[in-house]
Amino acid sequence: MAASLAPAPTTNPLRRIAFDLSTERAARSSGIPFPPGPMSFSLVRTRRFSQNPLPILLRSYERYGPVFSLRLLHSPVVFVLGPEANHFVTVSNASKFRWRDGSMGDLIPLLGDGLLTIDGPYHRQSRKVMLPSFHRERVAQSTDIMIEEITHALDSWAPGQTVDLYHWTRALALRIAMRALLGFDADRGEDLHAADEFEEALAFWGRDYLLQTLRGPFSPFAHMQKHRKRLDALIYDEITRRRRSGERREDLMSVLLEATDDTGEPLSDREVRDHLITLLFAGHDTTTSTVTFLFYELLQAPEALARVTAELHTVLGGREPTAEELVAGMPELEAVMDETLRMYPPAWVGPRRAVESFELAGVPVPAGALVNYCSWASHRLPEVFPDPDRFDPTRFTPERKAALPKGAYVPFGGGSRTCIGMRFGQLEIKTMATLVLQRFRLELAPDYDLSIRMMPTLSPRRGLPLRVVSAA
Repeated sequence: MAASLAPAPTTNPLRRIAFDLSTERAARSSGIPFPPGPMSFSLVRTRRFSQNPLPILLRSYERYGPVFSLRLLHSPVVFVLGPEANHFVTVSNASKFRWRDGSMGDLIPLLGDGLLTIDGPYHRQSRKVMLPSFHRERVAQSTDIMIEEITHALDSWAPGQTVDLYHWTRALALRIAMRALLGFDADRGEDLHAADEFEEALAFWGRDYLLQTLRGPFSPFAHMQKHRKRLDALIYDEITRRRRSGERREDLMSVLLEATDDTGEPLSDREVRDHLITLLFAGHDTTTSTVTFLFYELLQAPEALARVTAELHTVLGGREPTAEELVAGMPELEAVMDETLRMYPPAWVGPRRAVESFELAGVPVPAGALVNYCSWASHRLPEVFPDPDRFDPTRFTPERKAALPKGAYVPFGGGSRTCIGMRFGQLEIKTMATLVLQRFRLELAPDYDLSIRMMPTLSPRRGLPLRVVSAA
């Protein structure tokens, strides 16, 4: 594309550590101190944070305020929490931060230079190219694909069966994303291979962080790269086939193949590939997590469940929903989704690097510092959301939602980096929830204990086994 792209950060762990340490020295030499917080080297703190960061963040907020530092492994990381901080980083002062050489750069070995790993003019130009694919009317056209795939997947359920909803939803969301974004049919052999290769590559980020740093022929990194190459071969073959044949479909790949940059030049094959893989990653992982947590909370909230099922019966009466009804016709379901995203925002942390020094809430932060806003912790602040650990969809009636301060609720980020696939994801979540609740009554296993994994998005560490009690 015409806009320039900053070099990718190194994937060599030792060079990455050296870069982080040199950046920290430069930040300290500026004379601006890091915000207060535990800054000693501590493997125990790092390990606890990697396993369960929320208590650490909330305790630090109570002790130090909305801007504080934590040394994680070798690097000091500045965390900024609360509505003002979220709005500052994502909207009012977004130009003070970069993504690419923060921890988002860790995704480049698989995603390449997609919307999650690029900055500046190149990001703005790329987003402009893809926006037409995510306009409301275009997203609504995906409803038929969603209903077809969800209905087919539900046909295998039967009363008395136990279903791991997380893994079921993960496979289903990937099928939908493969069809809607890439135009691939998961029932075709070669397209099924693409889904399998993607899942194998993505598993790298589910490994322990120390294992992710290993390199060598038998390391998790080498395993990820092997499956990336196989996935790339399938995608590049499809790009080449479509360029030669001129075939176009109602999918994002066709939009990208027809797109041009600001100089009128078409996108390169690599640019098409990187944008597709990035949206495939974001489009199925976040939906999977949200649907899973939605049912985990809803099945323990009988009043909310009764309101949603009554709404579905009143609005639909057993028939399939339309896109219009899913978008705006079921406020109870909408509130349940919003509350789920408050408690479990899939993209739970927004990592940045400060390109210049700044001050927030009276606390100075030096240039070069790693800066993270965290929607998961901000959504659990009791002064913003009273009794924050309680699942309460009534927080999101239209009136109460409109009264929230700017930056209070940011499950999809904000400003120019608001998730481009937000409407697609919301539609998919509500379609899945609707069709499941229309057909079955479910129960959570009484001995189930939720444990959350943070990488790369929030998800239940041990899945979510649900018992199919009966047909609805």
